[in-house]
Amino acid sequence: MSDTNNKTSATGRLFRPPTRRGGNKSRTLKLLRVVAIVATLIVSVLACVLWLSHKASVISNELQSATRLTPQLQDALLNNDVSRVTATLNGLKLHTTAARTAANDPLWILAGAIPSVGANFRAASEVTTSAYDVVHLGAAPLAEAFQTLEWKNLLPDGDGVDLSALAAAQPRISSAAHAVRESSERLNNIDAETLLPEISQPLRVTREKLDTLRGHLDAAADAAAITPAMLGADAPRHYLFMIQNNAESRASGGIPGALAVADVDGGKLTLRSQTSATALGPMDTILPIDAEQKQIYSTRLGKYMQDVNLTPDFPSAAKAAQEMWEKKTGERVDGVISIDPIALAYVLEATGSLELADPGLNRLAAQTGLPSELTSQNVVPTLLSDVYTRIQQPELQDAYFAAVAQEVFAALSSGDSDPVSLFSGITRATDEGRILIWSSDKQEQSMISSYALSGSIAGPSVSPAQFGVYFNDGTGAKMDYYVRRKVQLVKECAKDGYEQTTVRVTSTNTAPADAGTALPAYVTGGGAYGIPSGSVQTNITVYGPVQAYVETAKLDGKQADFAPYLHSNRPVGILAVRLAPGESKTVELRFGKIVQHTEPNMFVTPTVQPVTDVVLPTIFASCD
Repeated sequence: MSDTNNKTSATGRLFRPPTRRGGNKSRTLKLLRVVAIVATLIVSVLACVLWLSHKASVISNELQSATRLTPQLQDALLNNDVSRVTATLNGLKLHTTAARTAANDPLWILAGAIPSVGANFRAASEVTTSAYDVVHLGAAPLAEAFQTLEWKNLLPDGDGVDLSALAAAQPRISSAAHAVRESSERLNNIDAETLLPEISQPLRVTREKLDTLRGHLDAAADAAAITPAMLGADAPRHYLFMIQNNAESRASGGIPGALAVADVDGGKLTLRSQTSATALGPMDTILPIDAEQKQIYSTRLGKYMQDVNLTPDFPSAAKAAQEMWEKKTGERVDGVISIDPIALAYVLEATGSLELADPGLNRLAAQTGLPSELTSQNVVPTLLSDVYTRIQQPELQDAYFAAVAQEVFAALSSGDSDPVSLFSGITRATDEGRILIWSSDKQEQSMISSYALSGSIAGPSVSPAQFGVYFNDGTGAKMDYYVRRKVQLVKECAKDGYEQTTVRVTSTNTAPADAGTALPAYVTGGGAYGIPSGSVQTNITVYGPVQAYVETAKLDGKQADFAPYLHSNRPVGILAVRLAPGESKTVELRFGKIVQHTEPNMFVTPTVQPVTDVVLPTIFASCD
């Protein structure tokens, strides 16, 4: 048994080498199969990469093509070119559909599940979906609405504004605004910090553009919702117009010297009565003023129409003006609208020049050298300077103002204005704070309060880190026509985790050296309030962001005393500055304990100067 076993074992050993040779062949075959599989995987991965690269190229090219068409659509809409609107919109639909189709490719969607890099594919898909929705659900219904509106129909004519077209377009405008809002929120929810620069940078640019478009469309939707009623679609409306005179500064612009009541019925605008704040006279009983504003601006807010806008909060000023008008005239107006001569200049760019129709005023103009024809170039110096230096009687000054207001209303009511130019001018004036609106209807005012034209110092229209610089005349004269100002934010280094910002205001009196004797006492004030003739005194009021503190004040680099206050939880600092002819002074107020970490921005009292000349770019301190 043992021999047999030994033989068997020997035999078994003898046959092992052939078995090993077969094993090598098997392993070689296995190795070849593995190599083939790996090669196939590599080829497949390369094919996938190439395919994804192709899709990425398609997405990029299609979105870029759509971006290039966007300004063309805007231009076509503004010019009411229906055929070009249709062609451009079809191009936008084609490109955004192609981009979304590429991003909906199964392999692209699968790549979105890959850890780490997958977020980039998902972000690109969100961008294409947003672009598709903005065009198909936003631009398309908006273009349809604009094509049915006709720019001319939005302007008043002898029969008023066609409110039916605006009411019919409102659902489409609201739908477009909703689509853009949804797309904007979708992209804002993406964490751009985790993405590749090739994805994150275009994403940030797209976000900014969508946020801007969102703001415009939300405003258009709100305007379409409330404008018909405000223009008397349901019942006649009556509005008090205050023409703010920037030659005598008030926080929201200028002294509201000229007043007018306009009736609006079914879209038709009629200027019914005109007067002046001086003719209205002081209140027999001072209106109640809230404690904060009373402390800052005194009871003058509730006593004189000329002083209702010492406060920069226009809703407060408008409510006081409404109540004063009612107590003095027995008429209750439905709202208050403020406008200044610079805004009138923007309107005249669209309406063309205006000629005074009153023969008596034409004779007065000829005698005094004032123009009987007003243009966008001469209306500001005429109304803010020449009318005071060439007409000494206040009642004739008021008559001249009234005649100009009458002609402006007549021009607007004629329907002969260039619509695109007119809307552009009104938009510019609104952006600069030269047109302000308040409605006594709570629902309407709630919508208005979301926008800058409300003139609010608190609420949804005020950005988190907003500063405000406001000017109130302390001369009792019309010398602000000669004052030039520069306002700038200096963002300091953070301290103890809080932001710090200095507000710098430089004022220069450009009046001639002999202004005290060369200019009429009505312009200089004649020293009536203790200010030497030719000098200008201004109360500079600076507001900081909510919850911050105003800490220090400097005048020409030296520490200065100032009056600190609080208004709607915003810190307020006030410093009075007096300037002799040719003199300049710089005020600096530093705000600390600022909890907002967003970039600061600035709002200033609209003056004779263009706002872009007044507000300088923010300076950022170099911090470690």
